[in-house]
Order: sequence, then structure tokens, then C-alpha cells
Amino acid sequence: MKEYRFQLEFSVRDYECDMQGHVNNAVYLNYLEHSRHQFLKEELGLNFADFVGRGISLVVIRAELDYKRSLQSGDRFMVGVILEKVSPLRYCFIQDIYLLPEKKLVLKARVTGTAVNAQGRPELPEEISAALNAR
Repeated sequence: MKEYRFQLEFSVRDYECDMQGHVNNAVYLNYLEHSRHQFLKEELGLNFADFVGRGISLVVIRAELDYKRSLQSGDRFMVGVILEKVSPLRYCFIQDIYLLPEKKLVLKARVTGTAVNAQGRPELPEEISAALNAR
């Protein structure tokens, strides 16, 4: 398992599963998004809603997910998060999901994002730039 900058634990809820009893593939995107928002808040001290209030939207422009195994109702799991700078206006979250307590790899993801201002133009907030340059 990699060394992550941030980790968040979850449990699978019944309603997140499909008819075969496995977590629906789209639900994993929710786990990843919640982990990114918590990372911004808990690790970087940034509030996603504050950016929106300033007219800045943090947006996903690409998501790559490699599914390795399925989660089922009641499973405990962890999402690990690493933030990397891609370019002056783009960043990438490296996110992996592991089944607990075994730490078996469930999913590998690369989620690339940027920010746009109220005029729809790319504009990375100083707080995000600083976090990317600090690493």
C-alpha cells in the first residue's frame, strides 16, 4: 500500500449495491468525490463551498478508474488520496480504495481537475496553487 497524504474510512451501505450484491460501479465515484472534499477540508483547511461562494468552480475534467475487485454490503474500506500538480492550471488526485482490514486493492483512480472562474475561464485559486507547490 502506498503512503497517502490523506485517508478516509467508509462502510458500504445496502442501497449502494446492485442486484448481484456488489457496489454499483457509479457509487465508487461518490466515494472518491467525498474523499477529495474531505481532503481539501481536513488536510488543506479549504472549504469547497467557499470557492463556489467566490464564483470559482473546482471541476473534474477526466476520471480514470481501474476496478480490481468488488465491495459488498457491510464491507469496511479506505480511500487513500495523493494530490499532484499536472500543469499550472491542472491537478490530479491519485486515489486508491482498499478493503479493510485485509488492505486488498479494490480500485485505482486518477482524477484530473482544474478550476474555472465566474466567467468560465481557467483560474486556479491561490490556495490550491500553494498546496500544489508545497508538495
